[in-house]
Amino acid sequence: MPSDWFFDPDLPWRKTATGLAVAVRLTPRGGRDGLDGIAVLSDGRTVVKARVRAAAEDGAANAALTAMLARATGLPASAARLAGGHKMRLKTVELSGEPTVIVAALGEALGLTAPLSPQGAAS
Repeated sequence: MPSDWFFDPDLPWRKTATGLAVAVRLTPRGGRDGLDGIAVLSDGRTVVKARVRAAAEDGAANAALTAMLARATGLPASAARLAGGHKMRLKTVELSGEPTVIVAALGEALGLTAPLSPQGAAS
């Protein structure tokens, strides 16, 4: 089970009524599908950095992102949906399920084992 720090407000996710909302910065046509860690934006918000091979055309990159996050958290594809940022690089993805289970899987996929330092790197 994740520690309480996994729900720290400085992390790029928050509990919702149905699971977890994740803030993501997506790079379409990124050469590969993958999660590249956590970044701190210039305004201080944190996001999960993600890249997909799909182009940002006809929703292909968004579909690849939701499928990748579902796989990374062990959820069915139907449990991940794009909640915001449909035509933007910064997105919100909602993952439906038990928040502690989802955040533990997401933390593992991102390689998090300790709280973030102020610079946004796992310490």
